[in-house]
Amino acid sequence: MTGRNATPLPGQPGAPRPGAGRRIWEIDFLRGFSIILVILYHAAYDLGELAGIRTLFGWEIPLGSPLLEAARNFFAGLFIVLCGISSTLTRSNFRRALRLLAVALIITAATYFFNSSAAVHFGILHCLGVSILLYGLTLEKAGPLTCAAAGVAVLLLSAALSFLLKNALIPFDWLLPFGVHGASYVSFDYFPLFPWLGIYLGGAAVGKSVYASRRSLIPRPLPVSVINVAGRHSLWIYIAHQPVLIGIFYAAGLLR
Repeated sequence: MTGRNATPLPGQPGAPRPGAGRRIWEIDFLRGFSIILVILYHAAYDLGELAGIRTLFGWEIPLGSPLLEAARNFFAGLFIVLCGISSTLTRSNFRRALRLLAVALIITAATYFFNSSAAVHFGILHCLGVSILLYGLTLEKAGPLTCAAAGVAVLLLSAALSFLLKNALIPFDWLLPFGVHGASYVSFDYFPLFPWLGIYLGGAAVGKSVYASRRSLIPRPLPVSVINVAGRHSLWIYIAHQPVLIGIFYAAGLLR
């Protein structure tokens, strides 16, 4: 049947791309899981560093411990991998990059006003915005192996750079985006391109291979949950969660 309003068959002009219009359930879920962990981490940081509360419900807040830092890197890395996957499922990467960079600049200004000595100059949103922009300009049409190779190259270069600069005295901070800065540099949030661009490109390689069909890998997804909803709105939650947390702690009398 080929009536005026009939949906074009796959392959015909005007037909939707395979999987278009469908959200991939597990990506939303994992992104929501990551953003919830970010909120918990920042709540613990705010209580420990800003309110001076070192124990909560009898549990010590292990700020600065290797275990907590490893957990932070895990969920941040997961979020960056998912961003890399998502970049292969859209054609609007340039717009996404500009939106993230605009928000990142606002965060830089806000944190500079809040505490200029630890302002966010190149945090996770700066890193993601630049990574998406670089991907869109260079590797958007490349295959998964090329993306994977580029990711490995960035990680190897990052390791080499770290080794070469291990005992070097860096007198400047203007190479912050590449992980090069002075020993006294401090920031609330810092995610340089080396090594995190490599993690992002690994996600792009996964997106171009595992999710080449643009469909979920789970044939029968679980019902939509708060975690999935959080995953769909992760950027806005990331923007709002710190002001909300600080407002709650002020209202509770924990911050002065």
